[in-house]
Amino acid sequence: MNEFEIDKREVRRAFSRAALHYDAAAVMQREVCTRMLERLDYIKHQPERVLDVGSGTGWGTRQLGGRYPAAQMVALDIAMGMLQAARGTTGWWRKLFFGSAPRYVCADVEALPLSAHSVDLVWSNLALQWCNDLPATFVELHRVMKTHGLLMFSTFGPDTLKELRAAFNGVDGHNHLNRFTDMHDIGDMLVAAGFAEPVMDMEYITLTYHDVKAVMQDLRSIGAHNATAGRATGMMGKSAWHRVLESYERLRFDGKLPATFEIIYGHAWKAQPKKLADGRALIRTPFKL
Repeated sequence: MNEFEIDKREVRRAFSRAALHYDAAAVMQREVCTRMLERLDYIKHQPERVLDVGSGTGWGTRQLGGRYPAAQMVALDIAMGMLQAARGTTGWWRKLFFGSAPRYVCADVEALPLSAHSVDLVWSNLALQWCNDLPATFVELHRVMKTHGLLMFSTFGPDTLKELRAAFNGVDGHNHLNRFTDMHDIGDMLVAAGFAEPVMDMEYITLTYHDVKAVMQDLRSIGAHNATAGRATGMMGKSAWHRVLESYERLRFDGKLPATFEIIYGHAWKAQPKKLADGRALIRTPFKL
């Protein structure tokens, strides 16, 4: 068993439980979404159908609907609780001002229940880190996209929660945080999946907290706790938790504890397949050794 494999059932439960309080706690998620939306100002693209992968409570979906009022919005999330919360924000005003209401799909991005060549814009804000097979996920996204369609996403990089990771290091034999993929590896995955002209960049966002308990509570409030197979199934002992607190306290600055997030941004296009001399399409297929 891969100790870093993500338990999708636990992810569904965690995000469904967090749905009612998610918006109040998801400050960083909304900020990253806003920064992604600003990047669309520099991209000339008018999609007919938009797929929001990991749509959560629907804030990003609504912003995209306002930007592309003529487009059909498809909000996809693995957690039914999140989609139910999103539906609660969709009223008659949504149809009046922003066109038809979104379609809601409860599914895993690693196995999309969508037909090939059906989406013009795939959007995903801080959701791809929950994939167990990211290269295959990009292949799946490529499959559902139309030629000349745009993929735009953000995800977490390896330095995310580095302070908390260091505090837990050596405390016991369990995983306490998910593992995140490097930006350059993600770029290679996009090319291998058949995407053209991938553009990758990253930035650090640091939040500050009064204590470690507040850090952990924030993560639970947005459903972003550890869901790896190697996680502990019981409560951590008092002695081990005390060592975690002591380690994290050494990082206190100006009376606050930092929590760093490495945010990776990427976008790429689905290009026209190259043709061989006999007219057959040349499609690049990723493989594993």
